[in-house]
Amino acid sequence: MATVEGVRTVHLDEVDPVSLRNDSWSRVLISSSTVRGNRSCLGYSVFTPGMATDDLSHEVEELAFVVSGRGELILEDGAVPMVQGSAAFIAPNVWHTVANVGEEDLVMVFAFTSPDYPPTAHGPSRTPGSDA
Repeated sequence: MATVEGVRTVHLDEVDPVSLRNDSWSRVLISSSTVRGNRSCLGYSVFTPGMATDDLSHEVEELAFVVSGRGELILEDGAVPMVQGSAAFIAPNVWHTVANVGEEDLVMVFAFTSPDYPPTAHGPSRTPGSDA
């Protein structure tokens, strides 16, 4: 980590990954364990082809940006396509599954208005093409 007054950088390799299904992973880079006094957190996820997360509902809003790949946010009332260069705002308490529907890794950056990964409810994964 590099620090200059008021600025701190954290490299991807400095934070341990959180293992997900299908050899997918996530890392929370900016959190209270890496930056003192932060009010938000930022992470990086890699979802392998065919991967779908649990259905998730966070207590705070989430911002997500697709670095590469193609996916869907599967909601209770439908699916929202996500492609390279697109960003999403997910309101607090909105149930959503992140699904990689492409043939390459889906790489996303995410942020929360919380100093750490926020309290999150989990449900069964929604699958692409299912009645959401």
